[in-house]
Amino acid sequence: MGSSVHDWLRKIRVGYVPRVTTPLLEGAARGVLEQFVKKGHVVLSAPHGEVDVLLTTAVYGETINWRDALFFNAKRSLGLQTQPTVFTLLHIRPSQLNDLLAHLGRVLNKETADPADYPFAGLSPRAFTTLHEQGRRGGPLLAALRLFQCQTMCVRLMVLVGEDYPLEAYTCDLVGAHPRTVAGQLEAFYEDLMLRIVTAVSTREITAHERVTPDIPQVVWKALSTPAAMQVAGLEFGKRQFFTDMVVVSNLVAVPMLNHAISRQYSEGCFATWEPRLEALITTITGSARPVNKGRLTEDELAVITGVRPDGLGARVRHVEGKRNDPPSSEAVELVEMDAPLPRITLSWGAGAGALVPVARSKLHGHRGVRSFDPQRVEHVYLPAPYYRYPVSCSTEAQARAICEAFSHSQALQNPGDPRQIVFTILPGHGVVIVEKWVEGKAPFQVIWEAMDDGSLMIDSRVPQGRLSYRLDGAGRMILEEE
Repeated sequence: MGSSVHDWLRKIRVGYVPRVTTPLLEGAARGVLEQFVKKGHVVLSAPHGEVDVLLTTAVYGETINWRDALFFNAKRSLGLQTQPTVFTLLHIRPSQLNDLLAHLGRVLNKETADPADYPFAGLSPRAFTTLHEQGRRGGPLLAALRLFQCQTMCVRLMVLVGEDYPLEAYTCDLVGAHPRTVAGQLEAFYEDLMLRIVTAVSTREITAHERVTPDIPQVVWKALSTPAAMQVAGLEFGKRQFFTDMVVVSNLVAVPMLNHAISRQYSEGCFATWEPRLEALITTITGSARPVNKGRLTEDELAVITGVRPDGLGARVRHVEGKRNDPPSSEAVELVEMDAPLPRITLSWGAGAGALVPVARSKLHGHRGVRSFDPQRVEHVYLPAPYYRYPVSCSTEAQARAICEAFSHSQALQNPGDPRQIVFTILPGHGVVIVEKWVEGKAPFQVIWEAMDDGSLMIDSRVPQGRLSYRLDGAGRMILEEE
């Protein structure tokens, strides 16, 4: 599987602290750890010092108290120098999973969540609303995975389905990714799980944004049309239900120290558009610190990005006088960095006439998929191949790199005269990134929402979890096919 593996993976230190055991878990842990050793990683007989990954175990149906969860206390309880990334191997039997998915499939048919339909242990009183919303968007399996995360008190799970031997596994993360690995040949199965773990910890977050001066005077900010256009775009996408509900973690579990281990909530997406007068992107702020309703944006929920830090660890941000100035979305770096390999054009119309601007005017990201599109108006671009086999999470250096490379190969963007006005790519397990070009007479994002309305771009609530392609049908449309 060489060509499907990332070339930036690093060697890591792994510890194993089982909490419970079954024949399946014993075999799986041994198989995965053997693959770590085989590929040159360090497997510690007892976790000590600096540990990158800690494996632990759980079985479906048992709830773990947060005080006992390694996700919260591994560093302190094991005397480690760093807090490792914890992966829980969760054993669920096929009959248990089938019964759970059948139950969730029935209750998710209801438009309104009923707490009586979610009688699961280990949840907060409000958890049923989030489980219902997640299941309505992503299907019974996504709702089940959120339940597993709550009961195990762990974000990263490898859900192993089988009796004494695994039949399949689902690898889960915070944003709801759940790619499936089939246990055909067991050594290849365990190698795949090992590579998913190494992929997750080999990249770094790039959210250390830095403030640059001078601040933008309030009189300049008020004279811009872009902030109001961003608010209008939020309303328009809200009408079309593009943005999913923000997941508030405290609605799922009641954990006093939760905010020290994970953001209180995570965002449902972001969007940004270029402002010629500032020579910068106006973008939505991060949702990790405070709730942000993209459909009801205020000016305090906008940020200004001028570029990327020289070390790549975050974006360069200008503050606006008299505004709250929260940090931009976690995707800030990729939103601005994708312009670097693309051409710039000279605007011939509007308030920015004469300005040299990126060929990509506006960018939209959401936890959605694309079911089909009109190839006469829309172009799809692929990520590098390894990202379909081994997806990465949001706000990471790896995801920013993948997005930049994908859009750098866009024929519609590299050739500004190409009649296709919209380009998109799919991030497996995560969502879609959509870009629009400058079109005279159109407001920011108008090209995108009109394409949604006329069917040129058909948005789907389900996000592909792995390899995908689009095939041309008899009507001249490109139709999604998942592999």
